[in-house]
Amino acid sequence: MATEIEAASPATVNGDDVRALYDAVRALPSHAVIELFSIGVCTRCILRLFGVSGSVHYHSPLSQSMLSSVFSDSTDLDNRSSLREPVVCRLCLGILQFTYSEDKKVVKKESVEGLAAYICNLIREQGFEIDSFSLEVSIPPVVLENERIVWDHLKTKFESELQLQERSLPECISVKDALKVSLTETLETMLDCRSSTGTFRIRLTYTYPVSSETVENSVDGCHGSKRRKTGTQIHFASSDDETKCSGFSASEPESMQAIKSLNCPKFRMEQTNEPCCLEFLCYRTQIYFGGRYLKYSRNVSQSCWIIDDERMGEASVEEIIGSNILPICRGDKYKFHAAGREDIDVRMLGSGRPFLVEVQNARYVPSQESVKDLQAKINNLQNKLVGVKNLKLVGSQSWDLMREGEAEKQKQYTALVWTSRILKDEDFQSISSVKDMHILQRTPIRVLHRRSPLERKRIIHWMRIERIVGSSQYFLLHLCTQAGTYIKEFVHGDLGRTQPCFGSILDTRAEILRLDVTDVKMDCFLTE
Repeated sequence: MATEIEAASPATVNGDDVRALYDAVRALPSHAVIELFSIGVCTRCILRLFGVSGSVHYHSPLSQSMLSSVFSDSTDLDNRSSLREPVVCRLCLGILQFTYSEDKKVVKKESVEGLAAYICNLIREQGFEIDSFSLEVSIPPVVLENERIVWDHLKTKFESELQLQERSLPECISVKDALKVSLTETLETMLDCRSSTGTFRIRLTYTYPVSSETVENSVDGCHGSKRRKTGTQIHFASSDDETKCSGFSASEPESMQAIKSLNCPKFRMEQTNEPCCLEFLCYRTQIYFGGRYLKYSRNVSQSCWIIDDERMGEASVEEIIGSNILPICRGDKYKFHAAGREDIDVRMLGSGRPFLVEVQNARYVPSQESVKDLQAKINNLQNKLVGVKNLKLVGSQSWDLMREGEAEKQKQYTALVWTSRILKDEDFQSISSVKDMHILQRTPIRVLHRRSPLERKRIIHWMRIERIVGSSQYFLLHLCTQAGTYIKEFVHGDLGRTQPCFGSILDTRAEILRLDVTDVKMDCFLTE
């Protein structure tokens, strides 16, 4: 069982950093800070709104006594007593307080270290081995809308404060950026690896009951709509509502007046002690193994082939290769992709056919040496049905190269062919003279039940006939064609569905007895 990581103690925060933070807080407009506290904004949101950067305040929360001492000269006792951290911030909805709802339970972390330690333990419990990570954060739209409302309120109420008038909301540090910067730094230390654009992702998805549609409607309402929404925490006030909220009772506390001033004009901010819901997801994006496979058996399909619950063939290339790769990577599942395919009774020889194995959510990425050992293991399997060449970890760009090769590259074949008449020397010369001959193939009869009835234009680049000693009607046909050509149909004509065909060129009936693919001319996965 994985050892849990303990969160770092806030006491380890550097004293110079604390003093720097203290000085930064003293420079803030005290009346605006007290206003934000009175309407339920947390300390970290106050600091980021005024552009206070650095991460020390994410490691150790500012105490009430510190805040009181900072503003002791400019704030009366009654207002200093309001310098309290809200249970759930009305601006970030708990995100920067490291408070969240998970499985209908409220979870509170004291600092960023507590949240980071929880994430690190999740990574270890799920068995991931990583050397880098990328942090992704998604926050609900209502947080951005709350920011806009609060910022507009501050600029209106404290129009004489230069720190407010000289800044715009886009210049403030966003909730997402504040969380990512502090959490990334801490995770790098705890995981002992750097943040980068690698394959391993840590995703934090915050959601809130107020939907994005509701927020969009609220924005529309702020541009003149008098619509009212019920059943949510957001509504637009009617003219009567605005009139009623235009003044405050002298007996009401200033904090209540501040909340009313936010709620009344157009938009009602969240008034809740419920934080955002948080979903953690640790995963690795797809990794790819590329190489070329050889198929030695005429009873092995490329992919698993089952008809009416009955397996066709004794195995498949997909299963033999994929079932050996997946356990090493400890992934969830794999997908097999190849540059074209051959029939179950056609061998794949020569340089082999390019393929990719896509492993999803791998817990481990093997080393180059491990991949070489894996190739040797596949090639030394007892049944010798399939072999692998040039197996390696490749990037996702190899997918594009392989897809291009399916339609645009050339493939070479060797076929054992029988003809109904004895071939003469001029027949051999006639075949050898073929260069880049265009043919038209209608979907073969044998695959019409699963393929669309189309006409396909293909190219026969060259052909030559090799005599078989002791036989006048059996010979080897070597040919190079455009990828996607139906070779069997080109030889026998498929009842006239392929024109011209090998038989029509020689004015004879021809049949293929055996067929092998001997070369797939593509650049990918050719060299070690």
